[in-house]
Amino acid sequence: MKIDPLSVLLDNNYKLDKKFYFISGNEVTLMDKIKSTIIKKYQQDQDVQITNIDTIKEFVDEAGLFENKKIYICNNCKGVDEENLKKIQNSSDIFIFVQENSQKTKKIKNLFNKNKDSYLIDCYELNIDSKIRVLNKFINDNKVEIGKDVYSLLIDKLDTKYIFLESSLSKISTLKNEDITINNIRKILTINDGGKEKIFFNLLRKNKDIITMYKDKVQNNSDAYEVYYYCKYFCQLIIDCNNEDQYNKKIPIYLFREKNYLIDIYKRYNSGKKKMLLKLLSSTEKMLRKESGLSLMAGLRFVLNIKKITIS
Repeated sequence: MKIDPLSVLLDNNYKLDKKFYFISGNEVTLMDKIKSTIIKKYQQDQDVQITNIDTIKEFVDEAGLFENKKIYICNNCKGVDEENLKKIQNSSDIFIFVQENSQKTKKIKNLFNKNKDSYLIDCYELNIDSKIRVLNKFINDNKVEIGKDVYSLLIDKLDTKYIFLESSLSKISTLKNEDITINNIRKILTINDGGKEKIFFNLLRKNKDIITMYKDKVQNNSDAYEVYYYCKYFCQLIIDCNNEDQYNKKIPIYLFREKNYLIDIYKRYNSGKKKMLLKLLSSTEKMLRKESGLSLMAGLRFVLNIKKITIS
């Protein structure tokens, strides 16, 4: 059975009473939020143990008389078919499958959609209607008073990726009602001016071009931190992969347009440059803990240092 991801997040009384949950789509931050929400809802009602497995074939039914119920998190749908689901149907455990969209997931989605003891949850970037639902829920829960002009600005500019939208609303919740003005909202929010991740995708351009793009997209410390988040993610991907084939498989599907560029970047890295990149990430993390934030200038230096390592 297919269900709406926002219903799971926004309806506190939404019943999660299935054995199988298949979380898919191309919005990975929303997928992660759905997974953690499902786990949290079960933990509120009972004592459950969380176990991560790579594929369904790694599951071994070890249920004992006094053992707690387990939630198995499976990050690969390899081996998922009607026969294997039947084998674990009688288990007392819960299974959450998480995988981004691909050609392989089409058939599996159909399988879970038809299964009466399953929820299929497709996660995509938020559209206008979705942002309205999330914002209205936030206003009602927090008893926030927002004027029509601010409301319209938020619906138009809040990020379409859930994690950044949620972060923005969290910042608003710290304001008093009288301080929720357009000027204040623009100052404190990571408004979606679009494409901050594109700074990384233009890493091989001239420094002056990178600086111009950075200044255009980064207006405050929150923007700088968002750029840092994107760059750190892509750098960690380079560090963690041992070869080009492994790296290619781990590039998120939604970045299909940038895949050739990312592979070109990866080819420039050997073990020595990966160590340099890891050292840069570690030193930046230490600076963040010490300074309790990331300044605009520090964010720019971080980006330019990545480029320096990449082309060295």
